[in-house]
Amino acid sequence: MALFETIEKHGDHEEVVICHNSDVGLKAIIAIHNTALGPALGGTRMWNYESDEDALVDVLRLSKGMTYKAAASGLNLGGGKAVILGDPRKQKTEGMFRAFGQYVNSLNGRYITAEDVGTSVDDMENVYAETPWVTGISKELGGSGDPSPYTAHGVLMGIKASVKQKYQTDSLKGMRVAIQGLGHVGAHLADYLFEEGANLILADIDQERAQTVADRTNGKVVDPSTILFEECDVLAPCALGALFDDKTIPQLRSKVIAGGANNQLVEDRHGEALREIGILYAPDYVINAGGLMNVFVELEGYSPERALAHTRKIYDNLLEIYSIAEREGISNNKAANRRAEDRISQIGKLRQKHTGRAQRVWGTLKVDNR
Repeated sequence: MALFETIEKHGDHEEVVICHNSDVGLKAIIAIHNTALGPALGGTRMWNYESDEDALVDVLRLSKGMTYKAAASGLNLGGGKAVILGDPRKQKTEGMFRAFGQYVNSLNGRYITAEDVGTSVDDMENVYAETPWVTGISKELGGSGDPSPYTAHGVLMGIKASVKQKYQTDSLKGMRVAIQGLGHVGAHLADYLFEEGANLILADIDQERAQTVADRTNGKVVDPSTILFEECDVLAPCALGALFDDKTIPQLRSKVIAGGANNQLVEDRHGEALREIGILYAPDYVINAGGLMNVFVELEGYSPERALAHTRKIYDNLLEIYSIAEREGISNNKAANRRAEDRISQIGKLRQKHTGRAQRVWGTLKVDNR
């Protein structure tokens, strides 16, 4: 693997930390993309990657996405992410997460972690035993608990904005919504949509889970391999990313894509491809920012009401991005990038001028085999 070439290819990251502790089976990577707006906050994903390179590429892409997510959402946070290599169903131990917490602690608050795919509130409490730089811990410990209901609520607000933009109504009653992935976020989203009167088409690799959600929401279960191509009003991807490319886009039968998955476009140019065939795409890092908003409130002193007030802003954020895209004749993902980059540039310069010091450390790599 060409390590430095891979890092350079996926953006100007400030810092990449390789974490290894053979005593507890820890293999992890922390990537800090940008701290111009504040400390880098992003969850820790545990996944059984096929290779170390796949894990590195994933954490680099995800951390950059967190920078843009925070900036586009108006939060005073930077972007970071972590991945732990391993099977979350079989290889988790207290020691693994406490060792990981020591690495997080060594960054002195430049990176703040939280739960993500494959990790839980319990895992974050083990991290918390070694560092204060963790969010998403239990309410008993002063945290907010599982952030997925707030992520799902933000996606709901984004779907309403997208339906408003495409169909000139933000009522979801009778709308056919296809949800791919019924984990924490997808399942909560299904519940919210059911309350709004939507007709649900559901799929998950766990058929029992899919049926459980369908039973309580009057949903229709379909095969996970075909969910992307169902005829529907809104397609809501809520599983892993890299979904829309030259092969899948021509097969789509929805006029709106608005879901909680990260990195849905295989390449940025696929946002333009969606625009050209009349599909309204809600940029993923804007619509799925509810979880980040929730843990941001946790840093201030948690209040569920303030967290929901933040997630409601996703409705207006998306309508503004759609307006920029229409006005400038560009894809929605480019409009979202422009909005985020403008804020990073403006506020980052103000912070540098005020503090009198640079906010970035370019091209560093720390490898520690404690």
